[in-house]
Amino acid sequence: MAYYTWILAFHVMSFMSWMAMLFYQPRLYVYHREHADNRGFVEVVKIQESKLYHFIGVPAMWATILSGGAMIWLNPGLFQSGVWLWIKLVAAGLLVAYHFSLGWFKTRLARDECTRSGKFFRAYNEVPTLLMIVIVIMVVVKPV
Repeated sequence: MAYYTWILAFHVMSFMSWMAMLFYQPRLYVYHREHADNRGFVEVVKIQESKLYHFIGVPAMWATILSGGAMIWLNPGLFQSGVWLWIKLVAAGLLVAYHFSLGWFKTRLARDECTRSGKFFRAYNEVPTLLMIVIVIMVVVKPV
C-alpha cells in the first residue's frame, strides 16, 4: 500500500488549499460589506470572491473529500481504531456545510442582496478555525 501514503500526502495538500479558501473567503466578504459605498472596489472584490470560491475552493474541497474517501476505502479498519475518525468526519461534514454557506453568501453578495455586516463575517470567519482544530487533534492525537 505504498500509494496510500501518496494519497495521504495529496489529502493533506488538498485540505491545506481548501482551508486557505475557507479562511480568506469570509475576509473578502468583510471587505465587500465594509466598502459597499465604493462600487468600483466592490466589483473587483466580487470577481475575487467568485474566482476564489469556484477555482480554488470547489476543486480543493472535492479533492479533499475524494482522497479522504479513498483512504477509508483502502483502509476500512480505520473505523475500528476509535471514535476519533467519526468525530473527524462530523467536523469535515460541518466544513462542507460551511463551504456551501460561503457559496450562498457569495451569491447573495453578488446580487447585492446580503445585509450581513462586516462584523458578522469577521465572527463567521472563526468557524473553520475551530473545526480545523478538532480535525487536526483527532488525526494527530487520536484522543478517543
